[in-house]
Amino acid sequence: MYCALHTADATWTLPIPLTLVLILCALVYARGWFRLRGSVPNAIPLWRLSLFMSGLLLLWISAGSPLMMRDHDLLTIHMIQHLQIMGVASPLILLGAPTLPFLNGIPRRFVRATRSRIWHWPPLAQLGHVLTHPVFTWLAAMAVLIGWHVPAVFGLAFRSHLWHLVEHASFIVTGLLFWWPVVQPWPSVALWPRWRIPLYLFMATLPCDILSAFLAFCGRVVYPFYLATPGRFNMSPLQDQECAGALMWFCSTFIYMIPAVIITIQILSPARTAPTDQAHVALGGLVGRPASADLEVV
Repeated sequence: MYCALHTADATWTLPIPLTLVLILCALVYARGWFRLRGSVPNAIPLWRLSLFMSGLLLLWISAGSPLMMRDHDLLTIHMIQHLQIMGVASPLILLGAPTLPFLNGIPRRFVRATRSRIWHWPPLAQLGHVLTHPVFTWLAAMAVLIGWHVPAVFGLAFRSHLWHLVEHASFIVTGLLFWWPVVQPWPSVALWPRWRIPLYLFMATLPCDILSAFLAFCGRVVYPFYLATPGRFNMSPLQDQECAGALMWFCSTFIYMIPAVIITIQILSPARTAPTDQAHVALGGLVGRPASADLEVV
C-alpha cells in the first residue's frame, strides 16, 4: 500500500503501513495520556507527551518522508536518517514514558486479561531481563550500526526495498534498546549502578568514531553504488562520503556525550532530588512512575 507523489526528478511513495502504525501509536498514547490526566494530573506531564510525539514524527521523517527517497542519492542523507532514528527519535520516545499512557490507552479489558497471563510469565520476564541488560543493548546497537555499513550488507539494503525496511526496523529496535538503560522508563529496573551509564555512553562513541574516521579519511569511495547516482549540491561521491563521516563524528559525539555529562552532574550533585512516589530521577528530568499499581490502568 503506497501513495505515489511525482516530483521533477524522482518519485516518492508514502509508506502507508508505517504511517498508520505511527498514527495508531500516537492516538493510543494520547488517549492514555488524557485518561491519566483526568485522574492523576501530574502522572505524565505535558512535556513528556511533546517528546513522545516528536520522536514519532522524527521516525516518520527518517523512514517515511521524501528524505527516505534521497538516501539513494547521497550517503550524507543516509547518515542523517540513521542519526535521527538511533540518536534522537529513540530517546525522545522513551523520555515520553510510554508505558503508562499505552496501558491506559488500549482497552482495559485487554490489559486486565493479559496482565497476569503474560506480564508475569517467567520466560518473558527472563527475556526482558536479557534484552534490556546494558551489555546486550550496547552490543546489539553497535553490531547493527557497524553491520549495516559493511559494503556488501549496505549494498543489499541499497538494492532491495525489503532489506531497506529491515535495516530501518533494526535501527529503530536497537535504538530503543540502547537508550533503555540510560532513560530507564517505568517499569524498568536498573541493572547497573548509575555511575556506569556515562562510561556506557562514552564507549558508544568509539565505534562511531572509527567508522566516521574511515569514511572521512580513507580517500576512496567505499560504497560504489553512489558512483552511479546523480548526487546533489554539486558534491562528488567522495566529498559526499567525507561529509557523511564528519557528520557522524560530530553528531554522535554530542548525542552521546551530552547525556553522559548530565548524568555525571546528577551523580556528583550533593543536592540530588530524592525519588518520590510518582517520579524518579532520570536523564533529562523526571521519569514518571505511578504512586501505586492502581495507576497502571485508571
